[in-house]
Amino acid sequence: MDSPRKIRVPSYELLLLMCCTFTFTCYMGSYMRFPVVPLFARALGADTLQVGMINSSFMLTASVLSLPLGILSDRLGRKLLILCGLMILSLSSFLLCFSTSAVQMMGIYLLFGVGLASFAPTMMSFVADFSPATHLGRSYGWYTLAIYGGMSLGPAAGGLMAARLGFQPVFMASGIIIFALFVMVFFFMPRARHVLIQRPSRRPTRDVARDLLKNIPLLACWLATLGGCLGLGMFITFVPLYAQDQGVHIGQIGFIFAVQGVANALSRIPFGRLSDRVGRRSNLVVAGLISFALSVGGLGMAYNLITFMVFAAGVGMSMGLAFTALGALISEVVSPDARGLAMGGYNSAIYIGMMLSSLVMGAVIREIGFANGFLIVGMINLVTAGLFHIVFSNSYACKTILAKIGR
Repeated sequence: MDSPRKIRVPSYELLLLMCCTFTFTCYMGSYMRFPVVPLFARALGADTLQVGMINSSFMLTASVLSLPLGILSDRLGRKLLILCGLMILSLSSFLLCFSTSAVQMMGIYLLFGVGLASFAPTMMSFVADFSPATHLGRSYGWYTLAIYGGMSLGPAAGGLMAARLGFQPVFMASGIIIFALFVMVFFFMPRARHVLIQRPSRRPTRDVARDLLKNIPLLACWLATLGGCLGLGMFITFVPLYAQDQGVHIGQIGFIFAVQGVANALSRIPFGRLSDRVGRRSNLVVAGLISFALSVGGLGMAYNLITFMVFAAGVGMSMGLAFTALGALISEVVSPDARGLAMGGYNSAIYIGMMLSSLVMGAVIREIGFANGFLIVGMINLVTAGLFHIVFSNSYACKTILAKIGR
């Protein structure tokens, strides 16, 4: 009788390299379109409010679906959800090539949001699945470096390609890159059950969700993520339009995104290691959110390429500080069987924040201008930093109060 086939499990280092490579490629392909879509929409006749609605449409589906798809990844497997997300992301890029109106772009970006909701929380959960507890900070440091490396190279490449070849070739290249990644993941990525450090219990999803809603530190992390991503939504959606109004060329706008992404990426490794060594990761979140607020508010004072790049670098470094610590904190404060759900909530908070910023601030900017719009979002982030510090630091007291209210 033959013995069962033994599955060879890659090492922690190889798994992390694999995930970082896949994630970098996905975000590079996806973010090639980010500085291009607002300008393409404007060329099709869309105003500032409609541009905000286009970006908010993908954030709407990503925010709504990240939580349920995170649950599905806990139940159906990480690899299946990642593959589905990549196929949808590739399809949405190809469809943009044939878009002729703002309404069509909104519909395509709804599909784009489904792909992000399938890929992002699932890959984050997969990294936590195989990372030792002592290496969570550095794992998310390298992983988020890959994210923001892709976010930096993608817009730079997309902006330059659009300046030389036009908008449609950017969308076509994006679709081809992501589809090639789909093939790589299909053949080379192992299933999560083969690399898990700790086997999760199989509690009913209802029980897992109920426990998470009582988890005050987790809710505080979601709050910080939501507030921070209001600023990120402002950056992604309105910096291209504001920079163009200030006389910055389309090819140079890609470099503004690149500076933000490079600063964000390069800061992840030292900040990830720092978060593994400090006694309270939450202090890093507070410091990051405060510096993020100052940088976002400063974007409203930018008047040429250099000043845009300076404040963009500040945005990137402060995000590297706050969000690397947030990812590790979330993994620490939940059990393994709730990780997909927790990361789904984290990604939902990301896209809800970005969606609200794109949707609401488009109308606000139309009334009060770009400079005041960036200042308002910066002030909101200062408030978020204070609320996170109060809630996280007094999580036991908050939990007691909620329990009494529940009675």
